[in-house]
Amino acid sequence: MSHIHIKNLTKSYIDKRRVARFNSSIATNNVINVLDNINLEFEDGEMVCILGPSGCGKSTLLRMIAGFEAPTSGEVLINGQPINGPRADNIFVFQHSGLLPWMTVWENVELGVRHLKDISQKHKTIQEYISMVELTGFEHHFPHQLSGGMLRRAELARALAVNPDTLIMDEPFSGLDFLTHMKIREEVVNMHEFIKKTTLVVTHDIDDALIMGDRVIVMSDRPASIKLEKKLDFGRPRDLGQNPELRELRDEIFFMLGVSYAI
Repeated sequence: MSHIHIKNLTKSYIDKRRVARFNSSIATNNVINVLDNINLEFEDGEMVCILGPSGCGKSTLLRMIAGFEAPTSGEVLINGQPINGPRADNIFVFQHSGLLPWMTVWENVELGVRHLKDISQKHKTIQEYISMVELTGFEHHFPHQLSGGMLRRAELARALAVNPDTLIMDEPFSGLDFLTHMKIREEVVNMHEFIKKTTLVVTHDIDDALIMGDRVIVMSDRPASIKLEKKLDFGRPRDLGQNPELRELRDEIFFMLGVSYAI
């Protein structure tokens, strides 16, 4: 179970480039306000896709939910408990590969189940998740021997092997070619349908958000607030070309993000 409640969340940073090296007093205009009074709830088992302009604070929001950063004010609650640091039941899939390069696919996935004492059960679990992401036959390959799509799959296998309550993904398809992007996106949707974990995805791709999400959230420019929060009551698989409501929402989001004409 993973119900996330974000209450009055703000985040600011000191712009160190504008602060004199030996000046201990920090002027107000040297503070960068990133997030402005964010209030959100994520229900157990839903996939929420978060969109917004580059640099608006989407990844910062994810890092605070994961416990990697503390808010300036406000709080993040998971199942009613405040987040004060990283937790084993909240797994973060980073934008760039987080696999350990000196370990094979098998060994990387094994990190997620190292707590299991039963060796037979551990091996069965590792193989189950490697098979789920279609990497059977690549168990003993190192990260440098894998394509970009395989690296993403291996990271997903490692994350899912932990059996987390919350899966947090920051631009999971960045750097992939078009066809690999489509395939990994389909696999993420299928896995979510199967495992029903609370999943948060930051993306710049509006089509990804509309095809994947149970709900879509659009953030404004910095300091970011919530411009749109929309539940997507559409079955899967979704075809934007065949659904006029989705096409209309797509155009609306493009316009919100400063693009008057969606190609």
